[in-house]
Parts: sequence; structure tokens; C-alpha cells
Amino acid sequence: MSSQIKNEAASNALLLLITRLHFYVGLFVGPFIFIAALTGTLYILSPQIENAVYKEALTTQSRGDYQPLANQIAAARSHLNSNLTLFAVRPAPEVGDNTRVMFLDPTARLTGARALFIDPVTLDLKGNLPVYGTSGVLPIRTTIDFFHRQLLLGEVGRYYSELAASWLWIAALGGLFLWYKGGKKNRAEVAAKTEHLRKRRRHYQLGLWIFVGLIFVSVTGLTWSKWAGSNIGSLRASIGWVTPSVDLSLSSQQTTQQNDEHADHAHHNSSQMSATNTATHNSDLLFDGVLKAAREAGINANKIEIKPDRTGHKAWFVREIDRSWPTQVDSVAVDTSTMTVTSRADFDTFPLVAKLIRWGIDAHMGVLFGIPNQILLTLFGLSVCMMIIWGYKMWWIRRPSAGPTSKPLLQAWSKLTSVQKVITLGVALALGLSMPVMGVSLIAFLLIDAWRWKKSA
Repeated sequence: MSSQIKNEAASNALLLLITRLHFYVGLFVGPFIFIAALTGTLYILSPQIENAVYKEALTTQSRGDYQPLANQIAAARSHLNSNLTLFAVRPAPEVGDNTRVMFLDPTARLTGARALFIDPVTLDLKGNLPVYGTSGVLPIRTTIDFFHRQLLLGEVGRYYSELAASWLWIAALGGLFLWYKGGKKNRAEVAAKTEHLRKRRRHYQLGLWIFVGLIFVSVTGLTWSKWAGSNIGSLRASIGWVTPSVDLSLSSQQTTQQNDEHADHAHHNSSQMSATNTATHNSDLLFDGVLKAAREAGINANKIEIKPDRTGHKAWFVREIDRSWPTQVDSVAVDTSTMTVTSRADFDTFPLVAKLIRWGIDAHMGVLFGIPNQILLTLFGLSVCMMIIWGYKMWWIRRPSAGPTSKPLLQAWSKLTSVQKVITLGVALALGLSMPVMGVSLIAFLLIDAWRWKKSA
């Protein structure tokens, strides 16, 4: 009988521990998750806004034979006020679209890159705008993107999004556990009349509906983070989950062009990318030959990008950039001296894990399945915001008074069995080391909790 009582006490202590942790996450991290969900939703909706606002730069009414890429690049250069470094060209993907000739530009706010939009038929300049990432997002979408990732605060702002992503999946699992342990109490709330219980019921029901999405967005979001993302990258490399890439080396020098799944959110660093530009404008004449060689090698997506070598010792890089379904992200290296493909990385031959990572990231960004993907993520983002609002209302309605009625986290932990204490400490240490921002915030929670416990004693 005594062992049963001890087990019940340990079970209750574990329930109280998770309840208090769930409360702390909601109270302190909830605002950051709310901002990430809201700005992420705005980002998902931004492609249509971008297409409407920048229609003049993106599209053309001209119809006819396309001019050679060399002529289009020359037209773009003629409109430059300074000698910028050409780093990529994106030929017009379809009739009615313009070609993007992209230069490194340290004056381009946030992005460090600029695209001149050239009519491929008339060679007229249709637009001159900062661009960013693999999607080539334009100023409106770029601003939303940077606000979503770092609140426009630079590198220090990245801690906010990492904090949100680190705790989101823990909050989701904790909420699922609390719902499961609720049992009859949850069913009794069907007939509940109080405002608190109605909001509690809405909170956990909505959480159950979007539970898988919470885990998915949290995990994929962590891959972009500074500290946890770096650890994830190291883990992937150690177990062979790195995405295949092409080899750009033409000699004994072994240098590869990595396929970066996060290139949409990768910052163009002009000070690094334009260090030495030994190529002359004569290299512009090679673009048409490189495009022809890539097409003959099977690079058949409408959306492609050609990146020239600026050292004179490596192959040029040509890649497909269509992240929708079916995914087209094949890439090749082209030796401009012979116009032959020297290396390739085809998506069809990627290991399953690499494909899943590619699809997961693209689904997170709302581009994998187009509009259906956007609708689903929009509903998800708004649902997360509503869950947080209901959570705060629940707390406000039944906010506890300070004093002996408080139930500190550490007090609950002290009532666990020795085995449970060791397990919880081990899990906390492992998660804190792998997700440092979460670890530091957990220490902050415990300090606040210790103060509350001392005050209530």
C-alpha cells in the first residue's frame, strides 16, 4: 500500500513538474512564439503581394526571340553606376518574365545583392531592386523575412527565433501529456460553463489539431538557428546526412559548391564574395555556352541560376531553383574551357534523408505545394497565435496570488523519485547542451522559480 502511495506521489509530482514547466514556457516564451508565428504567416502570404507590387520589374509584354545572355548582361552593366561584381544570372524562366542579372552590392540594405531586371527581348531595364536568397525575394518579402528571423536586430535578434523554436516542441509535448493526464477532467469540460474552462478546452483542442505541425515547424525552424542549427549541422555531417553537392575543382584543389537547403535565408556577404574579381567582362560571353552545356546535361527546369567562377580556376555552377512539387534542384559544374559538365548532383539520386530535409524546409517556407501549402501554413500560424492568446486569458482569469499558494517547479522536482530526478537532470543537460539558447533560458526559469519557492516558504 505504501509503495502505491509513493508511486502516486511521484506521478503527481511529475504531473506538477510538467504543468509548471508548460506554464513557464507559455508565460515567458509565448510572446516570442507569437511573434514568430505571426511574422511567419505574413511571410507565407508575401509572394502574391510581391508579385503585385513588383509586377513591372518581374514581367514584360514583349514577345519574340530572346537576346543572347551576353547581350542581356551587357545591357544590365550599362545601367550600373559603379563597377559591381556579377555573381549570378537567372534567365527568364517563361515567356513574359524578365531575366535577373545579379550583382554584389554592399549598399543593398539587408541583402548585399542587387538584381537588374532585363527584358530578354528588347534589352530594356525593367527594374533595379535588392534581392535575397534562392527564391530571389524582393524588398517587401525580405523585410518580413528578416523580421521573422531576427526582428531586424541583426545577429543578436536571431536568439529570439531560436528561443521560440527551441521551446515550441517541448511545449507541444508537455501540452499533449497534460491533456492525456487530464482524463475525465477534460471530458467534464464539455459541459463547462466557466470562461476559464471554455478557454482551456479550446486551447488544448486546437493544440491537438495542430500538434504535428508544432513539432514539424519547431524542428525545421531549429535548423536555421545559430547555435542549435550549428549542432544539427555537425550531427548531420557525422552521420552522413549531408546533401550531395557538385565538385567545382578543375585541378588538384578540392573545392565543392555545397547545396545549402537554407539558401533562402542565407545572407549574401558582399565583403567575402567579392574579395577578388579577376574575371573581366569578357567572361560574360561564356554564359550562353554554359547554359547550352547545362541544358544538354539535363538541367531542364525553367527556373535556373548560373554562377560564374571569379577565380579563373574552377568550374561554373549551374543549378535548378524550382522548390515546388515536383522538386527540381539538380545542379552541375561546367568547365568553360571545354563547355563540358565535370560534376553533377541530381535530386533523384539523393539519399532519402536528404530529400526529406529538402522537402521539409521547402514546406516550412510554404513553397513546396504552392497555394495549398500557403493556406495550410496560414491557418496553422493563426492557430498558434490564438492558442497563445487563450493561454494568457486562462492565466489572467485564474492568476494566482503571491504567497504560499504558489507551486514552484523545483518543489515539484524535489518530490520525484531518485530515478526520476536523475532522468530529468540528464534530459535537461542533454537538451541544454544541444540547444544552448534553451539551456540558458531554462536556467533563468529555475532562478525565477527558486526565488518564488523561497518567497512562498
